[in-house]
Amino acid sequence: MTDSLQGKKILVTGADGFIGSHLTEALVRGGHDVRAFVYYNSFNSWGWLDHASKDVRGAIDVFAGDIRDPHGVRQAMKGCDVVLHLAALIAIPYSYHSPDAYVETNIRGTLNILQAARDLDVSKVVHTSTSEVYGTARSVPISEEHPLQGQSPYSATKIGADQLALSFHHSFETPVAVIRPFNTYGPRQSARAIIPATIIQIASGKRAIKLGSLHPTRDFNYVQDIVRGFIAAAASDRAVGEVINIGCGYEISIGDTAHLIAELMDTDIEIELETQRVRPEKSEVERLCAGYAKAKSLLGWEPTHRGRDGLRRGLSETIAWFRDPANLARYKADIYNI
Repeated sequence: MTDSLQGKKILVTGADGFIGSHLTEALVRGGHDVRAFVYYNSFNSWGWLDHASKDVRGAIDVFAGDIRDPHGVRQAMKGCDVVLHLAALIAIPYSYHSPDAYVETNIRGTLNILQAARDLDVSKVVHTSTSEVYGTARSVPISEEHPLQGQSPYSATKIGADQLALSFHHSFETPVAVIRPFNTYGPRQSARAIIPATIIQIASGKRAIKLGSLHPTRDFNYVQDIVRGFIAAAASDRAVGEVINIGCGYEISIGDTAHLIAELMDTDIEIELETQRVRPEKSEVERLCAGYAKAKSLLGWEPTHRGRDGLRRGLSETIAWFRDPANLARYKADIYNI
């Protein structure tokens, strides 16, 4: 299916981030022509792409800018056929005290992509959604028809961005696909998330692990599965105008996830509740479990890390990466990362 992307210039926004860097690497290694949109900074840092292999770094066309600036976005998109739009603010706790930044980045940034795509006749935009837009599951598995519930400023801005993307398809026939990944994990993830937060604390020698609410369930997906979903959506004409879940349909509680990580790290832990990690009661998403029948039908996509065995495999690979001293040193184990 990826043959349909051959010869096309592909822009990845948020290429310096967790999922974006893995996606950029996969595209380059697949022989694709990639422009990586990274967040401009005076350090000239390309985020996680700084740590990519030389063959990847040497093959990408890096554009440093700000997704909130329409002029820079338009410049980055010139000459590109396909846009994979991942740039966003995603930390839920940070959205509680800085919601303006989420509106500007997630909604205004997406609008900038859509306006430029319309004017430049881009052949495909794959917009990144999130399972958080569903809020607490009313039924499982969660299909794409599940009601949307903005239970945090973050999820509300992602709902707005999703609807903007779909509105451009309906209004102007902009070729937009909306991909809705469920909880992604793997090497390079921010310590704000439960899996790296647990691994980092254990790898740093802690046995009293500080976490937030333990009872909510999540549908965890290894990053390489999510990357395959993005590429499949970019390559498929059947994805245009559609919202497509990418998840494995296996739910596990936060507490059980932490204990599984400890088991895989051959460590006994005690979990301590840290109140600053707990969401406001009505903002907590209590349950997430994906239905991925649409992804299978339209994209031919299925998770390779499914069920408990798949989660164990993905966690083992993630743990090995974080245990590397060079990688662990990039994180601050003693500080809560919102």
